[in-house]
Amino acid sequence: MMLSQIQRFGGAMFTPVLLFPFAGMVVGIAIMLSNPLFVGETLTAPDNLFAQCVHIVEEGGWAVFRNMPLIFAVGLPIGLAKQAQGRACLAVLISFLTWNYFINAMGMTWGHFFGVDFSIEPTAGSGLALIAGIKTLDTSIIGAIVISGIVTAIHNRFFDKPLPVFLGIFQGTSFVVIIAFLVMIPCAWLTLLGWPKVQLGIASLQVFLRSAGALGVWIYTFLERILIPTGLHHFVYGPFIFGPAAVEGGIQMYWAQHLQAFSQSTEPLKVLFPEGGFALHGNSKVFGSIGIALAIWYTATPENRVKVAGLLIPATLTAVLVGITEPLEFTFLFVSPLLFAVHAVLAATMATVMYSFGVVGNMGGGLLDQFLPQNWIPMFHNHAAMVFTQIAVGLCFIALYFVVFRTLIAVLNLKTPGREASEIKLYSKADYKAARGQTTAAAKDSLGQASGFLQALGGAANIQNVNNCATRLRITLVDMAKTQSDDVFKALGAHGVVRRGNAIQVIVGLHVPLLRDQLESLMKTPLTNEPSTMTEAVS
Repeated sequence: MMLSQIQRFGGAMFTPVLLFPFAGMVVGIAIMLSNPLFVGETLTAPDNLFAQCVHIVEEGGWAVFRNMPLIFAVGLPIGLAKQAQGRACLAVLISFLTWNYFINAMGMTWGHFFGVDFSIEPTAGSGLALIAGIKTLDTSIIGAIVISGIVTAIHNRFFDKPLPVFLGIFQGTSFVVIIAFLVMIPCAWLTLLGWPKVQLGIASLQVFLRSAGALGVWIYTFLERILIPTGLHHFVYGPFIFGPAAVEGGIQMYWAQHLQAFSQSTEPLKVLFPEGGFALHGNSKVFGSIGIALAIWYTATPENRVKVAGLLIPATLTAVLVGITEPLEFTFLFVSPLLFAVHAVLAATMATVMYSFGVVGNMGGGLLDQFLPQNWIPMFHNHAAMVFTQIAVGLCFIALYFVVFRTLIAVLNLKTPGREASEIKLYSKADYKAARGQTTAAAKDSLGQASGFLQALGGAANIQNVNNCATRLRITLVDMAKTQSDDVFKALGAHGVVRRGNAIQVIVGLHVPLLRDQLESLMKTPLTNEPSTMTEAVS
């Protein structure tokens, strides 16, 4: 149960994370267009109309990066709240601001008691930050996540609590905010008491990571990959990419802030930004995915290779272009966990080899969102050697991935797609009807994939809560025994299913947010082929 809750929390973190790729592209392209090395001195002059327009666009792109704690605080309830997610977001926003105002007031009044000087400016290294115009402790996304979790828990517990008629005006969101207001007072006190010590610990961690060098990069990248099936990988990369584990403000924001300076400098990037080694895990997505897909295709029987290519090409393109690897990884994870473990080792080794040869940057995503706009294009002028080195190492690892995966699949006779016809069978309506033995093809047509999943999950009454990450539905059930077999979910279009206790994950692809909305809507709608209990959304 505890692991299920942690997984749910990790999945909720992905909601705000989805905002960063586009913002990163905007900032990266704007900074590139502000660089005289690319567009010339004339177009980058302060009084030039082109430069002014680029500056305006760039400032818009910075909105996400400059407000990460606020975005994480407001975004988490979308995944964590069991009901009325919009109202939960409002309650969290008010409570998060209240918490920061309490910290400001206590720090200004009793700063000497806590050992914090609130009279200084909130600059880098000061331990302070401006959040929504409030001078407060710089707790980064960690404070936002904790406060959001607390307030969302209050919302889930008290949002629908009935009050006496004469107190009806305070019911619902108001009641949640009132309770949260009282809770934020001790939270602010404890934050002032404990966070400065946490900051010292983070500083020590940063020193260790810098001194660990290649070993630290290997461990970080290995954990980021190997934990994907559990959904806990968000807790590995989150503190590094968006939090203060490696640099203050997170690698993503730090890299974007210094992108122009790095691109214009002739110093090696590894000297300028050694922490950039902890954001190379995207290389396994861009290069490793190609080698894996080629190995699976090559080991398929000749008559199945066309069908296998139809399965692998879109999954591989998704991984390479936008950095979402789960459709491809779950294609072989359920067949052989050994392959996934080997994948994690190769991914960590690739990142470490690249780092050893001087490759650093912000490369946790794919070609379109990070590699090209934030790294290769702006860095090419003065750091072309690093780009070519990275590509050369990546190509070598494509070959290594192919050889290792092909050998393991053949020697161990692993039943990857295409080696058995059933693994790549295109399911028909008749197949689905036979697998479930109860739902007609007409019902499937009218209710769609979400309805099929709902019934395969045992109906709305069997669902405690629904969440999602990039490609997976994450659902906590009342009784796992009431669900249908994995074949039913695959017949409905799922890439795979993970079961643990009363928690189930259904891997469906990038359209999972829309599917989740449809599922939650159906849970609140009476269906003609469901019991009356289906009319209630279990929360």
